[in-house]
Amino acid sequence: MVNFTLITEFLLVQYSSIREIQVLHAVLFLMIYLAALMGNLLTITAIATDPHLHSPMYFFLSNLSFLDVGFISVTLPKFIVNSLTGIQSISLLGCMAQIFLFIFFGSTEIALLLTMSYDRFVAICHPLHYGVTMTPARCLWATAGSWLSGFIYATIHTGNMFRLPFSGSNEIHQYFCDIPDVLKVASSDVLNTEFILIVAGSGFSLFCLVFLFVSYARIFSSVFKIPSVEGRYKALSTCAPQLIILLLFLLSAIFASLKAPSDASTIQNLLVAMSYTILPPFINPIIYSLRNQRIKVALTRMIKQIILPKNEMSILE
Repeated sequence: MVNFTLITEFLLVQYSSIREIQVLHAVLFLMIYLAALMGNLLTITAIATDPHLHSPMYFFLSNLSFLDVGFISVTLPKFIVNSLTGIQSISLLGCMAQIFLFIFFGSTEIALLLTMSYDRFVAICHPLHYGVTMTPARCLWATAGSWLSGFIYATIHTGNMFRLPFSGSNEIHQYFCDIPDVLKVASSDVLNTEFILIVAGSGFSLFCLVFLFVSYARIFSSVFKIPSVEGRYKALSTCAPQLIILLLFLLSAIFASLKAPSDASTIQNLLVAMSYTILPPFINPIIYSLRNQRIKVALTRMIKQIILPKNEMSILE
C-alpha cells in the first residue's frame, strides 16, 4: 500500500517573505481593485439612471461592467487578504469555487464581447435594419445566452478537473487557483482531463477568433467606404475598444494555458496572470466610459445631482 494523504487545502505562492513588501502588495492591489470597482459601478449606475442610454449598446456595456466586477472579485480580494494576514492557504472547496467563478465570468465576458461585436456589425454595416434586428427581446436573449454559455462552460471545466483526487503536492505557483497550476499538482494521471480541457478551450477560442475576424473584417470594410473622415473616426471609435479588449483577453489567456507553470519565473507568471485577470476589468471603464461622450455627460449629471442641491441644479440647467 502506498501512503495516500487526501489534500483538503492548497498553498498559494508567496511573492515575498518580507512583511513590508507583502503589505505594499496588499495596498497596491487594493487600490487597483477599488478603482476597478468604482469605474465599473459608476458605468452601471450611469447607464441605469439615464434614459438616453437605454439602447442595446449600453445595455451590453452595463452587463460587461457587471461581469468585470465579478471577474476581478473572484481572485483579487483573496490575494489582498492573504498578503495582509500572511496566510497563503485556500481550501479545496474555495479553490473549486474560485475556478468555477473565474471561468464563468471570463467565458461569459468573451461571449458578451462577441455579442457586442455583432451589435456594432449591424449598426455600421446595416444601419437601416438596426432597429428591426437588435430589438429589446433579442438583446435580452443574446445576453441570457452569453450567461448560460458561460455557466455551462464553467460547469464542464470545473467538474472535469475536480473529479480527480489531489494527494500530491499542495503548492500552487500562482496567486489564485489557475487551471494549469491546479492540474500540475493533481496526483492522478491528468492527460485525459488536460486533453478535454485543451480541446474545449481551443474550440471555444477558435470559434471566438473566427467570429471576431469575420465581423471586424466586414466592419472595417464598411467603415473605409464612409466618405467623411469624421464618420470613419466615429465608427472606428465605437468598435476598436471591443477589439482591443477581446484580443488582449483571449491572447493572454491562451498563452497562459499553453505555457507550463514551470517554464517561467514567479514574477513572470504573476505578470501574465495580471494581464487577463486584472487588466481587462481595470481598463474597460477607461476605454468604454471615459472615451464615450454620452456616458461622460450622464456621469457628470449624476455627480451634480448627488453633490449639488436641487435648487442649484435648476439654476445651472
